[in-house]
Amino acid sequence: MRIKKDRLIETASAMIDVHSFTGAEQPMAELMVSLYDELGLQVQWQQVEDRRANALGTWRGTGGGKSLMFNGHMDTSYSGREPWLKDVPGFQPHAFVKNGRLYGLGISNMKGALACYVEAVRALQEAGVRLRGDVQIAAVCGEIEKAQYGSAQGGQYRGYAAGTRYLVSHGGVADMCLLGEPTEGKVVLGHFGALWLRIRVHGNFIHTAFSEAKRDQNSILRMHEVTNAVLEWIPTWEDDESNSYRGAKAIVNVGAVNGGFGWRVSRTPHHTDLFLDVRVPPTKPMGVARREVLDFVRSLAGRFPGYGVEGEVYVTAPGAEIDEGHELVQAVDAAHAEVFGGTPERDVTRWFSDASALSRYGIPTLNYGTSTGLMDVELGENLEIEGLVKTAQTYALVAMRVCGVA
Repeated sequence: MRIKKDRLIETASAMIDVHSFTGAEQPMAELMVSLYDELGLQVQWQQVEDRRANALGTWRGTGGGKSLMFNGHMDTSYSGREPWLKDVPGFQPHAFVKNGRLYGLGISNMKGALACYVEAVRALQEAGVRLRGDVQIAAVCGEIEKAQYGSAQGGQYRGYAAGTRYLVSHGGVADMCLLGEPTEGKVVLGHFGALWLRIRVHGNFIHTAFSEAKRDQNSILRMHEVTNAVLEWIPTWEDDESNSYRGAKAIVNVGAVNGGFGWRVSRTPHHTDLFLDVRVPPTKPMGVARREVLDFVRSLAGRFPGYGVEGEVYVTAPGAEIDEGHELVQAVDAAHAEVFGGTPERDVTRWFSDASALSRYGIPTLNYGTSTGLMDVELGENLEIEGLVKTAQTYALVAMRVCGVA
């Protein structure tokens, strides 16, 4: 079995060159279908919504073996058109190679993994390997951590496993799944989930000319007080043992604030909102987490009577975990050791992945992939080419171990 580096670079570059920002992933799905056709895979096209699709390719086994899914999202974290990124070449949908690294939008998160899946199957086929179990490559839309809220509506805001939830409810299931998120070559046995919370403070809608001695009725200034109380609460969530997981503490981010009208600052706003991203361990049910954070909001209402404090939970994306002794973990350990010369480290992450939806559908899922590739602030997103080659080889060996050689 031999991974062909030039071909892998060509495949990954073709993926980079297809712009596939969240909400417009269909051209990338069409590219994946063409690659599946070249490999002779059975193709299932899943039209998730307008301009958005999943592409599922299945390499049929001879029978009698377990099935393995390789899952990867096609949507990119950025569009490349953001003002702070538009002049960074590595955050554009145009691939280029420099100093042994492949640059381009989405290469690390996670088109590099998708290219590795394709090359792994190619290498196995060219080596004449036949597997007993099926190998699936699931290229999905809508994984990036984002959600519709307020006026932010439409496909570009529908992430958090939107594509994988459709996948598993329309035939895309397997005995287990390897998800090639960028993990720095570590085995991620579990990751935190996310709960998004809006805290609203009310105030009076008053013209500037009549606001004298009424600043205490301004919802923005009221929110300043409430925010200080939130900052007092955050360490209690983060330090709570029930919110830790495998030695990793939970974390809370103050992600957004919204209040008033920039085009009409002659009025005090009738309400101001504060938005929190509360990370929840996979061992805590989201219903429990929801109750706990809303209890905190109720305590704010009691602490600040007359402010009309209220809360709304609008994202509940649970975490995921896989047992240390699962055969997929053992297969990755063995394959990684064969390719890289040592057992991979373990890790727990506080980012979200589609393992959330897959594991809820009874599919044990392991996150294992290359580096994040986001450290080059001048050139942008990138991956080491040799790392890609070794990762593709590891994926091929995992497929042999899990599915069985006929």
